[in-house]
Amino acid sequence: MDAKSFALAGPLLLKPRKFGDARGFFSEVYNQQVFDSLVGEVRFVQDNHSLSAMPGTIRGLHFQARPKAQGKLVWVVQGAIFDVALDIRRSSPTYGQYVSAVLSAENWCQLWIPIGFAHGFCTTEPNTQVIYKVTEFYSGADDKGIAWNDPDINIEWPVDPAKAVLSEKDQAHPRLADLAVYFD
Repeated sequence: MDAKSFALAGPLLLKPRKFGDARGFFSEVYNQQVFDSLVGEVRFVQDNHSLSAMPGTIRGLHFQARPKAQGKLVWVVQGAIFDVALDIRRSSPTYGQYVSAVLSAENWCQLWIPIGFAHGFCTTEPNTQVIYKVTEFYSGADDKGIAWNDPDINIEWPVDPAKAVLSEKDQAHPRLADLAVYFD
């Protein structure tokens, strides 16, 4: 597995090896020993799978607060996304900054998003399926978010904002400046 770091400490872009022939392909998409050697000991407890039918669907920016904070390992098995990890660790020198990557079934890349980052993505192809492993179980009481279109963050989403497809929940998240301190 290849790993690439970003200017912000924490997130990693991973690329599992893929072996193909006339029948199709084989790939070891996750190996605990390899992953731990890259990021330290992590225990995943839940796998999630989403389908977004329409291009321009934005999900996020989401995170869970302590004590149920989650790290996420995200990849795409069909279609493509513009994936974002936003640093929300208040004392971090990169607080309010984000990294982004295109994840697709074609490029076979994964994004590791550690605790202390909010996560969001925008689909760029129809019928995009995203799978992600998380380090903590879902907790509705600790489920939080940040406005996807916060002008102070200025994420360059690959969709006209007027055409973005969002849930009601994702349309109602506060701006980063109005967010309580969840990670310090």
